[in-house]
Amino acid sequence: MKRLLHLVPVLFGITFLTFALTYFSPGDPALLMLSATGVTPSPELVQKVREELGLNNPFLFQYLHWLGGVFTGNFGTSYKYSRPVLDLILVALPATFKLAGASLVMMMLIALPLGITSALHKNKVLDYIIRIISFFGISMPGFWVGLLLMYIFSIKFKLLPVVGDTGWKSIILPAVTLTIAMASKYTRQLRAAILEEISQDYVIGAKARGIKDRAILFGHVLKSSLLSIVTLLGLSLGSLLGGTAIVETIFSWPGVGKLAVEAIFSRDYPVIQGYVVWMTVIYVLINMVVDISYYFLDPRIRLEKRA
Repeated sequence: MKRLLHLVPVLFGITFLTFALTYFSPGDPALLMLSATGVTPSPELVQKVREELGLNNPFLFQYLHWLGGVFTGNFGTSYKYSRPVLDLILVALPATFKLAGASLVMMMLIALPLGITSALHKNKVLDYIIRIISFFGISMPGFWVGLLLMYIFSIKFKLLPVVGDTGWKSIILPAVTLTIAMASKYTRQLRAAILEEISQDYVIGAKARGIKDRAILFGHVLKSSLLSIVTLLGLSLGSLLGGTAIVETIFSWPGVGKLAVEAIFSRDYPVIQGYVVWMTVIYVLINMVVDISYYFLDPRIRLEKRA
């Protein structure tokens, strides 16, 4: 309940800053909206549209009017598409959910075995190989990886589609692009967390009592290591659900990230504002879920609560 209450001032602050930045940014929204039709509007027509949109009202009045619409699900109308902003976001969300889910599954399938293997073979050849590969995976920019994969698998060998959401094959390249950096980061993070837990007294005591290393690893060490991983996972999930703008733009993936980039270039302020509100709600809710998950993952928190 406290976390839900914290959402209120955060939403107010983010919405106010977003609306203020778009309000004071250069360019007349009415002129931009009319210019999108391909016709140069007259000053009289621009003034009429400004009156209809309420752009001649004071800043605070405009903000409160827009905020009241947000609480009722009305984020305004897109200047570019002449459609409700909420409809545009809802149409783009399924593609973003699909890409986020595929990326997270691929990341876990790669990062978990590599992180565990690297920790169990600390300072050995296999550990160094995994660390070097993960270092390069983190260092490579996402747009460069995406373009490289596109050139190799789409243009050179013609194995996968180049752009768009045209079937299950089209999700492979954007998902792999996102997975490379995430899997590399989580591999290193999981390795560090496991090594920290292995040095704890309870692990040394378990070994002294003759408990097998596999039982210690999967029964105790991994559970304790999950706390830091869950925190990073929550942040990554929030970023993915908010739309990975660069990857979605490169592969023309019809998600909310691509929608936001198009809105920025066309100065479609209602869409930008709606996107920021979506990002804010997603991050706050996911952080709340992560905090709640600590209670179930860490027995020490439950014991402190009972005490």
